[in-house]
Amino acid sequence: MAKAKTAYVCNECGADFVRWLGQCTECKAWNSLTEVRLASAKTVSVERRGFAGSTQAQVQTLGEVDLQDLPRFSSTYKEFDRVLGGGIVPGSAILIGGSPGAGKSTLLLQTMCQLAAQMQTLYVTGEESLQQVALRAQRLGLPTDRLRMLAETSVETICDLADKEQPRVMVIDSIQVMHLADIQSAPGSVAQVRESAAYLTRYAKQKGVAIIMVGHVTKDGSLAGPKVLEHCIDASILLEGTADSRFRTLRGNKNRFGPANELGVFAMTGQGLKEVSNPSAIFLQRGEEHGNGSVVMVIWEGTRPLLVELQALVDASQLANPRRVAVGTEATRLAMLLAVLHRHGGLHMSDQDVFVNVVGGVRVTETGADLALLLAIVSSFREQPLPRELIVFGEVGLAGEIRPVQNGQARLNEAAKHGFTRAIVPIGNKPKEAIAGMQVTAVKNLQQALEAI
Repeated sequence: MAKAKTAYVCNECGADFVRWLGQCTECKAWNSLTEVRLASAKTVSVERRGFAGSTQAQVQTLGEVDLQDLPRFSSTYKEFDRVLGGGIVPGSAILIGGSPGAGKSTLLLQTMCQLAAQMQTLYVTGEESLQQVALRAQRLGLPTDRLRMLAETSVETICDLADKEQPRVMVIDSIQVMHLADIQSAPGSVAQVRESAAYLTRYAKQKGVAIIMVGHVTKDGSLAGPKVLEHCIDASILLEGTADSRFRTLRGNKNRFGPANELGVFAMTGQGLKEVSNPSAIFLQRGEEHGNGSVVMVIWEGTRPLLVELQALVDASQLANPRRVAVGTEATRLAMLLAVLHRHGGLHMSDQDVFVNVVGGVRVTETGADLALLLAIVSSFREQPLPRELIVFGEVGLAGEIRPVQNGQARLNEAAKHGFTRAIVPIGNKPKEAIAGMQVTAVKNLQQALEAI
């Protein structure tokens, strides 16, 4: 027999080498290379023929491509469908990640139990036993008579059993414990995670099965495993939430079948995760006492506006280097905006500690929160509260100009729907027609915004 060709893959970064080395030349990790068996050219050719089918591929113009809607089906949860771009696409590979205890397995178990009443489903658990999953379903009061379960970690065995079950949706919990027999490294290594995800993705495309894979996250909140994992899948979703908050946000980082950065909101209850249809009302549960440094901003998440309260605290520092702490926003952008405030607003804060917090555990990534952040800081520094009925949004440039943001009219309409009567917005977002019950102040630069408050 001909000797099988092998390669050596780094378990830390995924780099490939033709021979074994004591240290990876890419990430400088020691003793991290693992031998991986490569498929022969004949095997690859057979797999490609099986994947492409018996029909010959044809070249066509872009105008001849069929533009019919993708055959989606609902996950039975509107917030989940929103993040997926309208529903689950058959043959898609979806990766959902989150920190331990965020509710990944709970959300997928609820979804699969509801889908089992409509179609054939398969839930594969590799980390928990079938008894543990059944106890969770019983505690949540879910229907358990239709969902098909399997406790297995071998990818080849899972796909063989899936051929017999013929499911339309299959959950893999989790991808970090799956393994292939041809790879000698341990489950959870870079080589095993990469090849297992690629194998399952090929199976999903070939059989038309929607596969949802659960992934762990690292300390910085990103999905664990090689970066190639995010390229081979169709959608990457992150379930975020802290242990002291009962709300969970489902955010789409990548989606080939819909808009990215879409946001879905759930509430963790004794009966599992419940959808939050109006998240703005949840995040605006403000106290009766309205203190300094608090302002409501309108951010844009995916395809809808979201009202969130932002708080700032400015206090005299006892340190040589004053602290700049940002929770829910970027700390580097906070430092930049403080420099703009000093240069174009005339407020010197080099001897002040500045703390910024987004209420509700929401993470703000857009620049439309710049103006609200600066006005909250000024309110705390001057010890003068901002009006309770005021909302603010706008991007602040390095020259002190206030730049417009997208969907300004929709943001104002959302604020008016929740009873806000005053708004400070960029002049580029000034509405063409007056909004009933709302006084809109349009500003060009930071100095005009400070005068407006």
